Amino acid sequence: MSAIPTGAAAKPFVGHSINLVLNGQARQLEVLPWTTLLDLLREQLDLTGSKKGCDHGQCGACTVLLNGKRINACLTLAVMCDGAELTTVEGLATGDKLHPMQQAFIKHDAFQCGYCTPGQICSAIGLAREGRAHDAAQIQELMSGNLCRCGAYNNIRDAVQEALPACRASGGER
Repeated sequence: MSAIPTGAAAKPFVGHSINLVLNGQARQLEVLPWTTLLDLLREQLDLTGSKKGCDHGQCGACTVLLNGKRINACLTLAVMCDGAELTTVEGLATGDKLHPMQQAFIKHDAFQCGYCTPGQICSAIGLAREGRAHDAAQIQELMSGNLCRCGAYNNIRDAVQEALPACRASGGER
C-alpha cells in the first residue's frame, strides 16, 4: 500500500506565496513548504553563487544575508523569509563597482578554488555588521563557521580585517 494517495484521493501539494526583497528587487514567489532557501535560490531563481556544500549547516558555503544577518540558506525554509530582505553574493556589487569585501578578497588572493568564496564574503559582511570582531583572532573565531578546503584562511582573515572599517562605515552596505 502506498503512503501517497492516488486517483480521486490525491491532492496536489499547495505552494505558499512569499514576498521578499531579493538583492534590492521586490519579488513575489510561490514555494512549496519544504523548499529550503538555498534550493529556492539555486534551482528556482538561478542564483548559483551560494553553494550547496554539506547541506547540514556545517560548512558555510551557503551563507547569505537575511535582514543583514548571516544565515545558512541550507537550514532555512524559504517560507520563513516572507517579508524579509535577502542579499546573496550576486547582489553585493553595484554595477561594475565591487563591494569593499569583494575587492579585499581579490587583493589578498583570499580564495583558491573559489567554492567557499561567496559564503565567506557574505559571512564577512554579516560579521562587519555585528561589530564584534576587532582583531585577527576575533575575525578568525567569528568566521570559523565557514570552511575552506583549500586552506586560504590566512588570506581570508587578512581580507576581512582590511575591509572591516569600510564595511562598518557603510553599515555593511555597498
